[in-house]
Formats: sequence, C-alpha cells, structure tokens
Amino acid sequence: MKTTLDELQAFTAVIDTGSISGAAVQLGQTASGVSRALARLEAKLSTTLLRRTTRRLELTEEGSTFLVQARRILEAVEEAEEQMSRRLQHPAGRLRINASAPFMLHVLVPLIGGFRERYPEIELELHSSDQIIDLLEHRTDLALRHGPLRDSTLRARPLGRARIRAVASPDYIARRGRPQQVEDLARHSLIGFTQPESLNHWPLRHPLGESWLIVPSLWASSGETVRQLALAGEGIACLSDFMTARDRADGALIEVLAEANVETLQPIHAVYYRNTTLAARITCFLDYLGECLAQQAWARLR
Repeated sequence: MKTTLDELQAFTAVIDTGSISGAAVQLGQTASGVSRALARLEAKLSTTLLRRTTRRLELTEEGSTFLVQARRILEAVEEAEEQMSRRLQHPAGRLRINASAPFMLHVLVPLIGGFRERYPEIELELHSSDQIIDLLEHRTDLALRHGPLRDSTLRARPLGRARIRAVASPDYIARRGRPQQVEDLARHSLIGFTQPESLNHWPLRHPLGESWLIVPSLWASSGETVRQLALAGEGIACLSDFMTARDRADGALIEVLAEANVETLQPIHAVYYRNTTLAARITCFLDYLGECLAQQAWARLR
C-alpha cells in the first residue's frame, strides 16, 4: 500500500468543503481529478470512506477513523516543512569540518567566533588531519584542502589561492647567513616534509629549471611542525602564505631567495559529497569563509 499525500489532501479537502467540486476549487484541481484520487485511496485501503448520494457526501465509520490519521499525517508533513523553512532562515544543526592542522589553526580558528555569532544555532565540530581523509568514513560534512585535488568523487568549491615561498628566522640567518643563489641551499639546514614528496620541490628558479628538489636536514609530517622548526631557527622551510603571512609581517620569518621565487599559487578548496544537496548550514559556512578570505591579503581569489 502506497497512499500518497495528494490522495490524503483530496480526501480531507472533500470533508472540509463538503463536496468534490469545493475540494477541486480549494486544491486548484479538476473535480474529476479529485474524484479519481478518492477512488484510488479507497482501492488502496480496500474500504469505502465516503457514501455518495445525489445531495451530499457522508463519512463511513471507517472514513471517520481514517480521517483522524490523515489529518495527523498532513499536519506532521506541514510541521516538517515549516521546520525546514525556519532552518533555511535560521540554519541549525551540527557541521563537521576537517582541515589540515595549519589551515585549521591559521585560517579557520580566527574566524570561528564571527561565524558562531552570526549563526548561533549551528554546532561546529572541528577535526584536524594532515592526511586526506574519506569524508564518508569520517562522517565529515565539509573538508578544506590546499593543493591539487585528486578525488573526483567529490564536489569542490574554490576559495582562493596562496603563494608558496622559502622562509627562515632572523636568528637562523644571523648564524648561517642568507643564501644568495639557489645552489647555496646545499650548505644550509633545510626543513622538508616526509610526504608528499612534491612538497620538497621548492618553486625556485635556477639555471636548470624552475623547481629545486631539496635534501632535507629535518623532516616532518605536519606543516605546523615545519613552521615551528623554522621559527625556532632550525633551518629554511618552504611554506604557504596562509601559514606565514603574520610571521613575515611581524618579522619572525624572513623570505629568502625572493628574486628566484617562481610564483606558485596553491589552490584552496572546500570539498563535499558530489551527490549531496547542500544543507543550509554548509552553504552558510562556505559563504562566510569565502567572504572572510576575500579580505585576507594572502588569499588570491584569481
């Protein structure tokens, strides 16, 4: 049995208006359409709901019992629709977000207060991972990723791009000197990534090309660990501007080999399930994040 809402609406409209023609006017349908809906409903229920005479319609005992349940169903559907409408106007619910530790700390965390103030009914659940995760497996609504995208099963919304550059602390430069050309890096302490290997190809122009594969003296799996090592004067690192913009503005890190830097813009995307119709809470967060990043000097939107 698969009773439809249209059939329930036809049935209750007939009762409310007292006639099939009145129900047709109320529902914006033809009288024959309402009559057919009633006939289908009675056939599915294998019972007579209304006695039809030439002068009026009268509920049977079964019809009276079913009418109570029909009204409850329609009221429940109406309430559900109203709740969804309210959520669109005042988004609510839990939003699970995943990002790398550096992006979480340097980009998202400073923006969370403003988002919660604007959307107090949205509960945020923040997870950090420096590895690419499976959104379904980790029950994640939204992931923020920087770098090339590989997973074609996800939809992506571009949020901006950040430049990558080599940096070191003033203390390190004072102790070891500033490299004057790319080849000088062979005599310096270099901080690299355990994975992916592509992060150890620094965008530096030299006689043989525009990428320099470093041999790290220190290795780390996290971009934030690399940054902290650079701040501590342990060597030269190559990091995204979203991590180092404030450090460079404060003088805690200094760009090295700026004249050899090949402008490389690392894309930043929000990714989510390809077959998902975005909930209002996700759309609100994406819009808010895009709005905030547009005001960041490091975030190149084009």
